[in-house]
Formats: sequence, C-alpha cells, structure tokens
Amino acid sequence: MPLFIVHHHRSHEAFLARDPVKGATLLNHLSRPNAARHGVLIKGEAVAQGSHLLVLIAEAADEAILQAFLAPLREAGDVDVMPAVTFAAMVSSGGCAEHPVDVSADTLDLADACQDAAEAGLLIHSVNPLNGETSVPDLAGGAVMPNGRFYLRNHFDIPALGGDTYRLSIGGLVERPLELSMRELHNLHAETRVVTLECAGNGRSLFDPAVPGEAWGLGAVSTAEWTGVRLMDVLERAGLRAGASELTFRGADSGVVDGHDAPVRFERGLSLEQVRETDAILAYDMNGEPLSPLHGYPLRLIVPGWYAVASVKWLTEISVTDQACDAYYQAEKYWYEWTRNGHDERAQVKLMNVRALISSPGEGESLSRGDTAIRGVAWSGTGAISRVDVSLNGGPWREARLVGERRHSAWQWWELITRLEEIGPLTVRARATDMTGRTQPERAEWNRLGYGNNSIHSVAARVL
Repeated sequence: MPLFIVHHHRSHEAFLARDPVKGATLLNHLSRPNAARHGVLIKGEAVAQGSHLLVLIAEAADEAILQAFLAPLREAGDVDVMPAVTFAAMVSSGGCAEHPVDVSADTLDLADACQDAAEAGLLIHSVNPLNGETSVPDLAGGAVMPNGRFYLRNHFDIPALGGDTYRLSIGGLVERPLELSMRELHNLHAETRVVTLECAGNGRSLFDPAVPGEAWGLGAVSTAEWTGVRLMDVLERAGLRAGASELTFRGADSGVVDGHDAPVRFERGLSLEQVRETDAILAYDMNGEPLSPLHGYPLRLIVPGWYAVASVKWLTEISVTDQACDAYYQAEKYWYEWTRNGHDERAQVKLMNVRALISSPGEGESLSRGDTAIRGVAWSGTGAISRVDVSLNGGPWREARLVGERRHSAWQWWELITRLEEIGPLTVRARATDMTGRTQPERAEWNRLGYGNNSIHSVAARVL
C-alpha cells in the first residue's frame, strides 16, 4: 500500500496536557486496531519533545482514506499529508529522484527485499544488485544458518518466477530433451545435503592493494541444508548422447555488463566429470522450506566444495554439449589473475580454499580474566578439516577441539578453552588444515580480481 508521512501541528491552547480527556480520545482513535478498521496501517508515531508536533507514518490504499481517518486531528490543529517511500525504496530506486528506476514486473520488489535483508541482520553492501554478508559472530551456533541471515550475492535484479508455470529445460546432446515441472522434480528421489557456500570474493576488502569488485568482509559464507534431486539422475533420464562432456547452466537473471551492448544472462559451466565428482544436486528446499526468491526459487544448482558462483540460482536451462562453456561469467569473470616472474598467469576459480574464521571473541570485544572459549568455524573445498590451530598474542599454535563429526562439504565447528591471565590487548589468530594437507597461508596471494582470500584470520580483543 502507498506510504504517507503525516505532520499534525497543535496550537499551544489546544495542547493535550490541557485536556486529558481529548488526549485519551485521540490516543484511542490512533490506536493500531482502530486505524485498521478505517483501512489505515500505522507504522510509527512520535511527538517531538518540547514541541506540539505529532508525526505519523501510515499506509493506506489511497490518500482519501487516510484523510478521512485524520478528521479528528484536523479539528484540533493543522494536518499535512505527504506521499512517502521507505528508505530502502529510496535507496533501491537510485536516490531521492522523483521518478524511481523502472523495475521489471518479472523481478522481485527490490525495496522489500532490501528491507527484509537489513532487518534480518545482514550487512548490506549494495542494493542494486542486492548483496549482503552475514555477521561473523552469527556464523557459529546452530547446525545451519537461518535463511534470512544467509548471505546474499547477486549480479542482477532478482527474478520472480512462478512455481506453477516453471519448467527446467534440458537439451543439447541428450536422447530425450526434457521440460520438467516442479511437480515432476518433486516426484523424483530426493537427497538432502548440508553444504557450505562461500562467495569467491569473500575477504576481498582485505587485499592490499585494493582490488575492484564487491568489497566483502569475511561474512560472504553460510551453510544450509539443501534438499533436491541428484543432477546425474536427471541427466540419466534425459539420456546422454555420444560426445556429451560439458554442461552449461543458465539462470533466469540477466542484465547489462561493461563491454557488452546486449543484456548478459548468468551462465556457468561444469564438465560431466566435475558433476560426478561433486555429486551436485538441483535443490528446491533450503533448511526444510521452499527456496525463497532471494536464494533461487524455485530451483537452483548446489555444487558441494566449489565456490558458490557454480551454484546457479533461478536455474531454467541445462545445455549438454561437447564444448566448454564460454559465457561471460565463465570466460571473463571468476579467474585468478597474477603476474609471476614477469609473466601473466590465470587459473579458473573452482574449489573453495581452506579457511577458519573466529566467531568468538568478536572484533573489539572485551573479555574477563579467567577461563574463556575461543570458537569459530572452518571449511575447505578439497576435504574435511583435520585440525584448527589457535595462537594468542603471537604465542605458540595450540590445537583446538573439533566439535561434531568431520564434514566434507560443510563447515566444521571448533573451540579452544583457555585461561586468560594477562590484562590488556589480546590478538587471537586461527588457521585451518584440511585432510589433504592444505593449510591457510599467512597472507593469501594477491590477484587482480580479489578471489580466494584465505589469509589467517586475526581478531583484536581486550582482557579486562
């Protein structure tokens, strides 16, 4: 419904303190239940201290309904009604311009999505596209990250797809091209996996010198329980023809990128060998609920172990070919690019690097002397975590306890119970090692696009 701001100015003579009965009557009239009976939703109200100004934020189907509701206020003073938008709507439309940016009817309302993400506690990096990271202290706790606090990474507007009309197209080098509805996908054997997804740019803001791209801190990572069907099961239903070796996954999201005149769709590719190795799934549920539009409704790809760019959201097409995908986000983005010994080198972003994050204590937190618990999460794309080591104030590395069973595709909780004796600054560092022997470096190698930063995490706290 349209949003309005109401200013009600009362004269000194009509001030409510001089007539408590009228004040109570007006209070009852402005109550939310009474306003709702008049077709008005009161979002907030306040009286500026030391003044006779009442400010209301209200929603109504149109201004006439609101004006009728405000009649009792008009009898006691002046009433000004101004059309308004939420701050999220203003930011998402590009600023305070009178004419907001046009948004396709087939995309999610950006203002609502931004408001929901901010209220869930995500740190918003950009509104259009909507990108937000999870608070690092929120990373440890439950088995999975609640859906609302699961980080968001988008490149374009968020598609608004209808589940009833949705079809997943599978074509190319297959014996039987398929157009699968959600009902048909739900009728196939379901698999449930706990999988950690991390943006390849997580930690980008920590590279020095600075690199282009979304300036992620350390919270562009989350874990969820995903339910869907094995990708290989679906491909076997279609029947792979001779020569089939590569797959291209196309999402419904698209937009304009630098250097391209026509809109670009979000597409990524995997080889059949990679699909088999990762046992990727086509997910329709997240933490026991249908995928939300923010996370790829009604269907997305989940590729365990790989950086999340491979886990295409709003999946609409799978093309089976004998040629590697050469789409924009495969060929031009998501590559490590270095200059080594005077020569330019590049390698594709694939498996997640090994990494540990400290969730407690938080940056700048004050701790009491005595026993305390250092906690966090660790993960890797090439194997389960074998150990996490913690160092306090530059002291020797001490092995932390891994909590729960070792996991291959999801993060591992860890903790170190220690005693803090010295008052003053405290620097906590943590590094992870996986079952393949990979260990976090002191400093990750700088690369031009800022991917894969898995430098040892350090937190500055204080002991009181």
